[in-house]
Amino acid sequence: MRLLLDTCCIIWTISDPDALSETAKNMIEDENAGIYVSPISAAEIACASGRGRIVLDRDWKRWFRHYVTLNGWQIENITLEVIEEAYSLPGNFHPDPADRIITATARLGNYKLLTADRKILDYPYVDAVW
Repeated sequence: MRLLLDTCCIIWTISDPDALSETAKNMIEDENAGIYVSPISAAEIACASGRGRIVLDRDWKRWFRHYVTLNGWQIENITLEVIEEAYSLPGNFHPDPADRIITATARLGNYKLLTADRKILDYPYVDAVW
């Protein structure tokens, strides 16, 4: 199973595992799961840290790289195809660029997207769970 973690799921996995749903915890802990993250999550973490919305124990760059490596997660690059998909999503989808990129990445890569974001969970064109 291929999982793509949204930004909140990344933060909670590292900083507040109790905030994860039981489904998300079980999927992340499944030894057969391939876990991926998008670089846009690094940008969201940088912004949240810079605005004081989250507190990290080190610079956001080192924090992100440390935990990606420590957990054996893989980076799914943002390609032109991802951007094209992000701004061509079917149906109605909200305008947040990071959510569009994460959703497009999940769609193109056939990932199961782990997210608590109700807007994404309610979007019928992506395989999202919480």
